[in-house]
Amino acid sequence: MKHFKFYSKEDILSMTRVRRFETRMGERVKFLKPNSEWPEVLKESAAKFVILGIPEDFGVKANYGVGGTETAWLSFITSFLNTQSNDFLTGENTLILGHFDFGDIKFLIENNAYNPEEKINAYRHALNIVDEEVENLLKVIASAKKIPIIIGGGHNNAYPIIKGVAKGLHKAEMIPLSQINCINLDAHADYSVAEGRHSGNGFRYAEEDGYLGKYCMVALHENYISQNVLMDIHNNPFIDYISYEEIFIHERKNFIQAVAHATGFTEDSYTGIEIDLDCIENVLSSAITPSGITPLQARKFVTFTAQDSKPAYLHISEGATQLADGRKDETTGKLISYLVSDFIKELTQD
Repeated sequence: MKHFKFYSKEDILSMTRVRRFETRMGERVKFLKPNSEWPEVLKESAAKFVILGIPEDFGVKANYGVGGTETAWLSFITSFLNTQSNDFLTGENTLILGHFDFGDIKFLIENNAYNPEEKINAYRHALNIVDEEVENLLKVIASAKKIPIIIGGGHNNAYPIIKGVAKGLHKAEMIPLSQINCINLDAHADYSVAEGRHSGNGFRYAEEDGYLGKYCMVALHENYISQNVLMDIHNNPFIDYISYEEIFIHERKNFIQAVAHATGFTEDSYTGIEIDLDCIENVLSSAITPSGITPLQARKFVTFTAQDSKPAYLHISEGATQLADGRKDETTGKLISYLVSDFIKELTQD
């Protein structure tokens, strides 16, 4: 794994603020020992969940977006490791694997592509490297029968995650075919034409490659779906959606009914749970929205989907603590930490 940094005990404790009379998550989570044959060690680990980061903004920039999505990981992991270990969530069933670092590729692109179009093409080309490495890592995690929790990065990573997890579950003989379903809480479909890899077409690539089975979007914004994509969705019996406007403007379904529809639509197989933070009102992201769902509704979404489906993974993408245009919000990582904690709690209840 050329671009992956595995975390040691020292790495984790360096981000954990140890305090007398308290036990923090960073003091309880599991990690891999240095120089170990990590796939075998991971397989033998008692941990059920494996957390990793993909802090990059290649896909966002390749989609003409505002960079900065590489900043969410450090904010998240610092917040998560400093939450309390208690009866609600001990941390002992969770392993912190580490994060990808594609800084060398970014340096080359930023210093050798001299106009915007060159940079976009370079980032789309570079995503082939990201896709391959992410897919390979996720395949190992899923084949070890662990549930990966992936913090991005752009939503472009949905493609290699779906592909890697599907292959891993198939290898572990948990599914007969290399195909999984997805529920995506998102303002956008991310099903744009396969014109070159970017953050807006991960699910299209996953479907065309035969790794995405059924796909259901919740709270899709009607203002931001192109007519050609809308027609493709309407003509595909394996894709469904409930728009934000249907839920909150016309009130044809309430939010939980919409989520229940999605879990029912995808219940025939393992299901990837996707959350794009640009659907949550005023959360700093590559496409921040003034009109979206609340953090409370996002937490209810992750809890309900964990409870009412067979989760293959959790992927939280597009968040940022600082965007390339200078906007900042340090609370993004804490929100992601809440979402991850909710997911783990729901799947570890007695």
